[in-house]
Amino acid sequence: MMKKLNSFWAKVKIKDKIKLFTGSVFLTIIIAIAFDFVLIKLFVIDVNDIMDDNSKSGEIIAAIDRERDCFGAYINTDSDENKTELKESMEDTKKAIDALKLDYTHLGENRYAQLFSLKTCYDVYCEDRDEILAGGMDKKTYVAKLYSVYNMQDYLYSYSQKFVDMTLKESNGAYKEIIPRVYAVPIIAITLSLILFSAVFEISRMMYKSITEPVLMLANASRRIAANDFFIPDVHSDNKDELGELVAAFNKMKYATGEYIMALEKRREALDQLHAQEVQTLEVEKQLDAMNLELLKNQINPHFLFNTLNVIDGMANLEGAKTTEQMIKALSSIFRYNLKNQDIEVPLSKELKVASDYMYLQKMRFGDRVKYVEKCTLDAEKVLVPTFTLQPLIENSIIHGISPKVEGGYVFVDVLKQEDYLILSVTDTGKGIDKETLDKIRRSLEGQEIEDESMGIGMGNINGRIKAMYPDATMEIDSIDGEGTSIKITIPYRICDT
Repeated sequence: MMKKLNSFWAKVKIKDKIKLFTGSVFLTIIIAIAFDFVLIKLFVIDVNDIMDDNSKSGEIIAAIDRERDCFGAYINTDSDENKTELKESMEDTKKAIDALKLDYTHLGENRYAQLFSLKTCYDVYCEDRDEILAGGMDKKTYVAKLYSVYNMQDYLYSYSQKFVDMTLKESNGAYKEIIPRVYAVPIIAITLSLILFSAVFEISRMMYKSITEPVLMLANASRRIAANDFFIPDVHSDNKDELGELVAAFNKMKYATGEYIMALEKRREALDQLHAQEVQTLEVEKQLDAMNLELLKNQINPHFLFNTLNVIDGMANLEGAKTTEQMIKALSSIFRYNLKNQDIEVPLSKELKVASDYMYLQKMRFGDRVKYVEKCTLDAEKVLVPTFTLQPLIENSIIHGISPKVEGGYVFVDVLKQEDYLILSVTDTGKGIDKETLDKIRRSLEGQEIEDESMGIGMGNINGRIKAMYPDATMEIDSIDGEGTSIKITIPYRICDT
């Protein structure tokens, strides 16, 4: 049933859906008003009629009884006070009897006959009563007429009492007829309210699902497309109305625009690659020219220098100069690493060894002014890092950070793994970098052109190499003037194949 209803609803036009929803709300309001009228009729009109009949019937008895008492008091004592009270009671009796109309439809056969007898007797009573009050009769006629009035008062009271009894009896019957309706109306009202509420709620839910929800999805998809995210899932809608057509057109437009943007992006990437290759070719040619110039300027053979250091190392060993021998070994190790290593990636252990040898030489130079702390929890033999990464950064820390401070400072090297990345940190407690220079270095790391070489050749070379090797690599620098500097390199975590 619900499946057929949903299928029917999907085909209904939006304006018809709104009309249906509005109609259901109006129907609910109209039914509520109709029940209000029913309740008013039951509890205000019908019940009020019964109460009014009872009240008027009771007033007749009270008025006749009071007039009878006032009439007797006036006959016994002809005072002005008694005369006034009698006059008032007579007026009250007339008002009470006149208040009940001879309406056969309303009173019914029995009550109508009883009220007719009461009014007829009252008219005769009024004539005799007025003759008594007017006076002018002989004593015998006066006494006869007086007893006739007393008897009529008793008849009036009896007629009114009987009329009240009949009214109460019919009122009880009317109450019994109303009570089932009194119980039924709330039950019917609650039942219809639940049905109508469920219908309105279901229509509201279907309108939300068929109108509001697709519009919200379209708005969300539009925001993502505005942020250049064209390859998002299609907006789904089962509607066969105008909104369904809009969703289908939107999906086609999104797909076509995404394909067009992708084609433009591929073309741009191809042009960028071509430009990068041209720049790289020019850079290589420039480096070759620089190397040729450097070879012309330096006539000394690096291997000759390396071999000479080995000879000096042997002489220091023969002479027992252990410190000199250790310094030469450290320097030879650095030269050997620089001369023989042609790889772009090396095990982390080699980088840490070169860093350690370099710090040994610096400690020989600066003594206790320089302290070196290395922390690595990884297997350094298996982790790959770019060549010549740590030593240039440590050299910057010594030259620009520690050496200007009289008291010296610490150099910390931390290596750790964070998810799929390797974090290399070099931190010193040197003089730090002022804010202006730090901003220039950060802009340079982001690839912006700056007027001076604030970053230095070492950091610039490392930043360029790691970003060329790993597209998602980053180099960050933090510093507090007078307290120290920290450089953090983030690269993908890679291990040796063997």
